[in-house]
Amino acid sequence: MKYLSGAPLFLFLHASLCVPHHLAAASIQVVPQDHAVPAAILWKSTSAEHVYGFPDMKPNKKGALTLSADALTFSGKSGNTSIPRSSLTAVSAGNQRVELWGMSGRILRMTIPDGGGLAAAAIMHHRVDMLTVEYNDVRGGNHAAVFFLPANEAEHALQNFALSPVPPRKVSEGVCQNAPVQPKSVLVSAPNWDHAEVPAAYRALVYEHVVDRLRRTKEVGQVYRDGEGESHDGCPQYIVHISISTFKQGSSVQRAFLGPVGMFVGTTQMKFDVTFTDASGKLNTREQITATMRGESESTNVADHVAKSLAKHYTAVLKNADKSNSAKNTVNPVT
Repeated sequence: MKYLSGAPLFLFLHASLCVPHHLAAASIQVVPQDHAVPAAILWKSTSAEHVYGFPDMKPNKKGALTLSADALTFSGKSGNTSIPRSSLTAVSAGNQRVELWGMSGRILRMTIPDGGGLAAAAIMHHRVDMLTVEYNDVRGGNHAAVFFLPANEAEHALQNFALSPVPPRKVSEGVCQNAPVQPKSVLVSAPNWDHAEVPAAYRALVYEHVVDRLRRTKEVGQVYRDGEGESHDGCPQYIVHISISTFKQGSSVQRAFLGPVGMFVGTTQMKFDVTFTDASGKLNTREQITATMRGESESTNVADHVAKSLAKHYTAVLKNADKSNSAKNTVNPVT
């Protein structure tokens, strides 16, 4: 996998990935489409699929992805949306092999007699490209967008993404000392990926799904992204720290070739150490989250599984913290 970097950000392309929910990308600076003078097109794919993270665009939509001199634009049947090229901070390209026709192809192989299904599995696959892009919104928050592209297109795209050097960002938790604390708010800090080799697409999807899941958890207030510490009106009450400890990428092609044994091998596996802290420094709770997935959309599903587990653990931490505070107030009532 080739990687072009200025700061964290990821764009991912694969061939038939389904993402269950759209991540709302508030505060993204969208380039106006009306009355705009078209800029020179540097690269374009007419067969792109948006997976996750692009502003105002639902996941799993197909269309054209265009890089011009001033913007990155996705155009589909439901409309167009863009981000300024100056907001891009990192781009990576990768590829993997996937089964042809998904579940239909698997059922077809099962009907081939005399071991012919295993032989067919050796050739019933194709390559898809993954393009992962990171960008910052107007508040400085870090976002990731993920796309699928046809084979070899991500390599061509990468050659046109010349990014300007991005200055190091200030640590989010350290810029909020004098602002009021927002009740039940949480900052999802940038995950630590140093302990395992993890493709950019997986890194992007994990972070985006975690932010999305926490935003859809009713016990949680405002959810802040990494990097936007200076621009909001208050400080997060809690901080989620994520560190990868184990990663093993699965292969649908390997599972198909192995037949029934493939149900037990070649799965995607991820293990994280997650720490929850609060602004007062009194809370420091650690949990370990493990996810194992197989299937046509395992790279997205495993990310959402991690996010669901993390949101569940976080909700339990909030409830325990509330019980602890209530107990202290009962023992030591304010007079």
